[in-house]
Amino acid sequence: MSLSAKNKYYLKRILPFGIIWLFISWAFLWTEYAILGDGSNTPESAIRITPIIVLFASTSIFFIGCFVGVIEVFYINNLFTNKSFPEKFFGKFFLYGLIMFILIFVFYMLAASIEMKASVFSKAVWNQYLIFFYSITHISTGIQLLFSLMASLLYAEISENIGQNILYNFFTGRYHKPVDENRIFMFVDMKDSTTIAEKLGHKMYFKLLRDYYQSFSDAILKNYGVVYQYVGDEIVITWKLNTGLKDNHCIKCFFDMKIALQKQKNYFQKKYNFIPDFKAALHFGQVTAGEIGALKKDIFFTGDVLNTTARILSYTNTYNADLLISENSIKKLSLGERYKVINKGQHQLKGKEQPITIYEIKKV
Repeated sequence: MSLSAKNKYYLKRILPFGIIWLFISWAFLWTEYAILGDGSNTPESAIRITPIIVLFASTSIFFIGCFVGVIEVFYINNLFTNKSFPEKFFGKFFLYGLIMFILIFVFYMLAASIEMKASVFSKAVWNQYLIFFYSITHISTGIQLLFSLMASLLYAEISENIGQNILYNFFTGRYHKPVDENRIFMFVDMKDSTTIAEKLGHKMYFKLLRDYYQSFSDAILKNYGVVYQYVGDEIVITWKLNTGLKDNHCIKCFFDMKIALQKQKNYFQKKYNFIPDFKAALHFGQVTAGEIGALKKDIFFTGDVLNTTARILSYTNTYNADLLISENSIKKLSLGERYKVINKGQHQLKGKEQPITIYEIKKV
C-alpha cells in the first residue's frame, strides 16, 4: 500500500531526527570505546560495550530520535508557533528535558536487564540504575542526548524556515550546477488584497496572510505541490511535470485550496471581519533550476514559463475568473467530466511573439 503525499511529507520530516540521533550516538560511542578500550577501565556505572548492546543502543537511539521527531512535528512545535524565541527555547528545553529523563531511565533499565540477564524489576537492576544515576556516566548520557536534541531541533528550524525540499536539495547538491526541468507553475493571488490591507492595517493584514497561507498547507501537501515563493499576498506553487499531471494534482490542488479556505470562513469572519478569496493561473514549460545568490543561497527557477504564468494571471480580472490555464497545459491534462473548460480566446501576451489561447476551468 503506497503512502499518501501528506504521509510521505511527514515521514521525510521525522526520519532525519532518527538519523541525526543515530549518527551522533555512534560518534559518542566510538569516543567512549576509544577511551575505555577493551572494557578493563569501564566504570561500575557504565554498561560494557558488546555487539548486542551496540545493536540495542543503535536501534533504541534511532527510534528515540524518530519519537522526538513525531512529538516535535505534530505536537510541541504547534504549541510554540506564535511564541518568541526565548519562550520557544525555555519551553521546549523543559518539555524535552523531562522526556529525556524518562527515556534515559527506561532504556538504561532495559539495557541493564539485557546485560545482567535479569528481570527489569529485579533488585540488582535497580541497584545498577542507582549507581548510574549518581555517576558521571549519567551526566555524559544526558549531554549526549541534549546534543542530539539540539542538532535535530536546529535541523527542524532550518527545514521549516527554508523548506524541506530546498534543504534536501542543498545537501544532495542537486542544483549545485544548473539543471533543465519541465515544471508546472501555479500563481495564486489574493483578491482585493490592497483594499483589505488598507482596512486591516499592516499588523492585522500580516496576521491574516499567515492564517491564509496556513489554511492551504494540507491541500498543497496532499497534491504533491511545493511552495516555491511567497511574494506578498501571492504564493507560487510548482510541480515536476509528471507529478503535477498525474491524477490532475495541479488542478485538484487549486480546488482543494478553495475548499480548505471555505472551511475556515467562520474563523476569518470572526477574527478579521473578512473572508479572503483568491484567483490563480497555471502554465507549464522548461525552466533552468540552480543555486543562486552570494550573501544568501536559494534554489532559483528561471524561464519564460514564469513570465507567461504571471501574464495569464492578469487576465483573471478581465474575465472575473478564478482559474485560468494555458492551452498547452490543457492538452497535457485529462480533465474528464469533473471540470468545465471554457475557451477565453487568443491573447497577445506582453513580451510574447506568438498569441496564446487561455482557458477557464470550473468544477462541475
